[in-house]
Amino acid sequence: MRKCPKCGQEIQKPRKTWKMAGRPDRTGKRLELEIGLFDCPKCGAFRKALSKRKI
Repeated sequence: MRKCPKCGQEIQKPRKTWKMAGRPDRTGKRLELEIGLFDCPKCGAFRKALSKRKI
C-alpha cells in the first residue's frame, strides 16, 4: 500500500506499472526502476517507485 503525497490516503494497488532504466551511479551500474501509477480519489493520479535493483 502506498500513501498519496498530498492527502496521505492509502491506495491499495496501482492502475499501471512499468520498468525503466535509471541513471548510472559513480561505478557505472544502472538501476532498473519499477514505477507504479496510482489513482487517489481525492487528489488525482501520482507515481511512486515500487522497486529498485542494479542491472
